[in-house]
Amino acid sequence: MKEKGIFQWNEHYPSREKLAADIDKEELYVLEEKKEILGIVVLTAHMDEEYIPIEWLTQSGNNLYIHRLATHPGVWGQGYGQSLMDFAEDFARRNNYDSVRLDTFSQNKRNHRFYESRGYKRLGNIFFPKQSEDPFHCYELVL
Repeated sequence: MKEKGIFQWNEHYPSREKLAADIDKEELYVLEEKKEILGIVVLTAHMDEEYIPIEWLTQSGNNLYIHRLATHPGVWGQGYGQSLMDFAEDFARRNNYDSVRLDTFSQNKRNHRFYESRGYKRLGNIFFPKQSEDPFHCYELVL
């Protein structure tokens, strides 16, 4: 990611411990083909405290949060990110969530276009100082 000018993830995030906790909570989903991992996504109903100040479009309490969406750099541009988002949004609809919420790094313009093309609305900024001095934009898709 750093080679492509994306400084969203670093040695602090995501940690092995964070990913192991995602697995333990059964919130990490894997996209694989022929036993090769092509991507991951974390789906949770838990709202992190960093999200509290955001003026969301829907009432908090019945929302699905997306974290750690990633595809292997060797398959970037082949639609696997779209597939993971399709899965997440279908999961949210099947489980009767009111909306899907996420954040993405403010300097990752490609992600902004990706989420906005799917109908997500940018609502505000949060900060993760261990990851970057720059903000992260919060997005929501009302279902």
